[in-house]
Amino acid sequence: MSIKNTARLRRAKSTRAHIRNLGVPRLTVLRTGQHLYAQLFTADGAKVLASASTVQADVMSGLKNGKNKDAAAKVGQVIAERAKAAGIEKVAFDRS
Repeated sequence: MSIKNTARLRRAKSTRAHIRNLGVPRLTVLRTGQHLYAQLFTADGAKVLASASTVQADVMSGLKNGKNKDAAAKVGQVIAERAKAAGIEKVAFDRS
């Protein structure tokens, strides 16, 4: 493993440990070449509480592209609605 990758993994591990101590759900976002994915995990990362992505038909309706600002806004809106439905009011954003 390269030195850069080792340092990146160390920072990610530290961030996730801090989020575990906060005890709030963790929000992660993945961007691929064509789609956006957002997931809410429990504080310990054991279970997915809510998710939204541009692969889902209800999110993609009305969008012509799966990876632009409009798509990001729609994914954000949907993940927020699903989080509220699950009773989640506060999350920690995991940048890694």
